[in-house]
Amino acid sequence: YWWATSGDEFVEKMTKEFDKVWTEERARKAQDLNLTQLEVYTLASIVQLEASKVDEQPKVAKAYLNRLAKDMRLEADPTSIYAYRLQNGFDKRIQRVYHGHLAVPSDYNTYRVKGLPPAPICLPNLSAVDAVLNPDSHDFVYFCADPDRPGYHSFTNDFEEHRRNAAKY
Repeated sequence: YWWATSGDEFVEKMTKEFDKVWTEERARKAQDLNLTQLEVYTLASIVQLEASKVDEQPKVAKAYLNRLAKDMRLEADPTSIYAYRLQNGFDKRIQRVYHGHLAVPSDYNTYRVKGLPPAPICLPNLSAVDAVLNPDSHDFVYFCADPDRPGYHSFTNDFEEHRRNAAKY
């Protein structure tokens, strides 16, 4: 964009880009998942910040979809960080999530509220959107960063195994 781009021109460009993303196929897939476009973007924003490896995004997306289907809290670290930053400013770099981050009262903090946050926590890449619309097929609900495979996670359905994975991390 040029410095003289008007607000109307910016909105028009963004609307055109949005319309390019929401093809009939993507809209059908969102409907098949019982998700609105906003819900897809919101979940994709969480997936993107949780899974730095594009090849793992569909697996992470499915774990979150499994949690939603089971009426579990998402307990997504990126949402607690976002909630913390909303209250304390976005200038601090947070490399590790502590209990204080998880306790922040906010509709964005999925450790405290069930379901998706009210809106995306970042502008997700198309890879994250497609990961939500084309999730892996598995029944995992727990995952934790894997210290043996930087950038990847260990997945499980067993809470005790999940706790061991977290302790290992």
